[in-house]
Amino acid sequence: MTPQQQTPAPTRIGFLLVEKFSMIAVSSAIEPLRMANRLADQALYEWPVITMDGEPVYASNDLTIPPGYSINNMPPVDILFVCSGVDVSGVFSKEMEKFLCKQDRQKVKLGGLCTGTYLLARSGLMDGYKCTVHWENMASMREQFPKIQLSDELYEIDRNRYTCAGGNAPMDMMLNLITETNSGKLSANISEQFMCDRIRGRHDRQRMPLQLHLGSGQPKLIEAVTLMEANIEEPMSVDELSQLVGVSRRQLERLFQKHLSCVPTRYYMNLRLNCARRLLLQTDKSVVDVSLACGFVSAPHFSKCYRDYFGLPPRDERKLKTPVS
Repeated sequence: MTPQQQTPAPTRIGFLLVEKFSMIAVSSAIEPLRMANRLADQALYEWPVITMDGEPVYASNDLTIPPGYSINNMPPVDILFVCSGVDVSGVFSKEMEKFLCKQDRQKVKLGGLCTGTYLLARSGLMDGYKCTVHWENMASMREQFPKIQLSDELYEIDRNRYTCAGGNAPMDMMLNLITETNSGKLSANISEQFMCDRIRGRHDRQRMPLQLHLGSGQPKLIEAVTLMEANIEEPMSVDELSQLVGVSRRQLERLFQKHLSCVPTRYYMNLRLNCARRLLLQTDKSVVDVSLACGFVSAPHFSKCYRDYFGLPPRDERKLKTPVS
């Protein structure tokens, strides 16, 4: 076989797994690569699995994927995805930061699956980049990393950074990556094998739980909730919301009562308290700063509302969080 006829070297995409990583995100990313090799009948891709020390780590569902390498003996990769999940702040280390920065200096493209984006940002590798993360972690990411451009899309590819919201969205990202590096026909065939009715694009947005629950039949209600979610630090009045949505206050109250079983003010309060809980557990912001970030005029009022809703004060909530070793 002449050099011109030699099969190109496979694209090597590494997956760095950390404790409590999201199994569904990792498998959704790897499976399209496996299927691409099978359908093409050649090794188009390789996917080395790596952990920091080469020992297995548990996913959030308590299962493991045996790693083939540690960070010290891994092969060179074209793209490296950091794969994490719940309790992500507890797995960050200076050793990880040093390793990721070294990969960046070596011109390796870096990516984050699910909350892996947080670990890249914590390592100072996302400043000035557009990226995404699972919707549950958006509030804390915005507070902690003001230099990143966070979007609510399923995945983002910005120059040499690949970030994905998690869940089954990595499959869409990988199928689009396969289209770019090989062919759209191959991606379509993989999608058929996995019985996906369509390949979502990079500009598809994450579907929030309310939209998933209500579908498209209540646009005014979804618009009102979207406004609430966008105005956590400076809450809007029900009159302001109804005016912007284009319905009367009474009509808006009926919509909330009928479809969400509560009045708008109660729903808004619950949104703010859940946002506050994420900030408490995912950042080191003080209770006072969390209360201000979530639209409460005083820390005592915030603590009372928090205790009434969650059953314990915010300071006790934070103390109960057990850091991952």
